[in-house]
Amino acid sequence: MDQNQIKKYEFEKVLEDLRQKSGKGTELISLYIPADKQISDVTSHLRVEYGQAMNIKSKITRTNVQSSLDSILSKLRYVSVDENGLVIFCGAVDKGGDKTDIETTIVEPPAKIYSYIYHCNSRFFLEPLEELVEAKDKYGLLVLDKREATIGILKGKHVESVKHLTSTVPGKIRKGGQSAQRFQRLREIAIDDFYKRIGRHASQIFLQLEDLHGVIIGGPSPTKEDFIKGSYFQYEIQNKILGAFDVAYTDESGLYELVDAAGEVLEGLDLMREKKLMTRFIELVANSESMSMVAYGKKEVRAKLEMGAVDTLLISEELEAGFVHELVEKAAMIGSGVEFISTEFEEGAQLKRAFGGVAAILRYST
Repeated sequence: MDQNQIKKYEFEKVLEDLRQKSGKGTELISLYIPADKQISDVTSHLRVEYGQAMNIKSKITRTNVQSSLDSILSKLRYVSVDENGLVIFCGAVDKGGDKTDIETTIVEPPAKIYSYIYHCNSRFFLEPLEELVEAKDKYGLLVLDKREATIGILKGKHVESVKHLTSTVPGKIRKGGQSAQRFQRLREIAIDDFYKRIGRHASQIFLQLEDLHGVIIGGPSPTKEDFIKGSYFQYEIQNKILGAFDVAYTDESGLYELVDAAGEVLEGLDLMREKKLMTRFIELVANSESMSMVAYGKKEVRAKLEMGAVDTLLISEELEAGFVHELVEKAAMIGSGVEFISTEFEEGAQLKRAFGGVAAILRYST
């Protein structure tokens, strides 16, 4: 079982929980402590902040900030800072109805943090941690025909639609009074202008991306091939084209269709591995002769785990963390594989929607 995957899932659940929390005024404290920062220095700094909090005009805000600082200072007496550092989130979290509770969350970063940060606001400062789990390899996506184009980005498992463009290219039927030759020439100019506009916008978007692994293009033939041959991208982006694929749609849904079509190019990504597993699971479910090789739903999957029959456990990333821990522990006891499935693609969304968020491919027929 991949412990890194489980840790990543748990870490992202913590971030998801922290994103939901808010305070009244600047009452939520985010404290980032790198490994080389002396705890005594941190303690001294927090005591200075405690003194300065006396200047806060609102009595409630002043009390909440000082209570949060007291809580952090008490935690620093016994916590240890490992090689990646430590992050503490503490503050008076809004519970609704003018009620707040002082809550503290201690996070061990999945990678090294380098900067000491003390931050007070109405929300926790999560960006440095979110950057640590952001997918490194990114792919530029473009779907186009002569009517419209959509530019997107594939980051890990997430497809993001960034810009949609429409053209002024006239239809193939010319207006009266125009010669066929003149009409065709005007149409070609309009197509060229539209392709230049697509290339300019897409290049600007893709050039801003760190770790751009490549660009994939989709659309009908010969549109996408004409676009590639015309070198409408900036040259660095043009050199990163990995392939062109037939897709039926050129709006946002076309970006997802393009990712499906480019499976061979994207081989090795977590997203594609998950899609393959879910495709296999759905095929087994759909065949009456192989249905005994799968299980789904919390009760049935738990029973198959207790029998030792589970080969691969499939868990929706949107499933509640408490139940997940129970399943993962049972899977570890019998050496089952565990895969956390994104809802960003249709098969993954189907796991959550149709199968209760948990399923299993079995080692033998039951």
